[in-house]
Amino acid sequence: MNRSLLTAFLSGLIFGVGLLLAGMANPAKVLAFLDIAGHWDPSLALVMGGAIPVSAIGFYLARHRTAPLFSKRFQLPTNTRLDKRLVLGSLGFGAGWGLAGFCPGPALAALGSGNLKGIVFVAAMLSGMVIFERLEKRKSA
Repeated sequence: MNRSLLTAFLSGLIFGVGLLLAGMANPAKVLAFLDIAGHWDPSLALVMGGAIPVSAIGFYLARHRTAPLFSKRFQLPTNTRLDKRLVLGSLGFGAGWGLAGFCPGPALAALGSGNLKGIVFVAAMLSGMVIFERLEKRKSA
């Protein structure tokens, strides 16, 4: 296994374990966090708040490099415009998160733990991705 694949694997493993330990793969905990008008559980705000400085340090260090450690160049998004697709996609993502209590990372972590809701969510997410790809191919044809 080459170094970049090993690094990606270890990063994903650490991320997944972190999601499980933080409770992000527990839909009941996520839904309680989103229930600001009811029995709000603010503990996930601490998780997110802890992730911000870690990310900020990573971005700061990356900004001062000419290339990543295991690649020839950085692959960063170039589009900075807010458009209808971004807004609608964000609304769909948020609605799905609020209804299911999962977003993609924690759903994959839950999938690894055999969580039935995680399995259903990942199956639905993959189906949505396939449908999107087919619609995009139709549109460009």
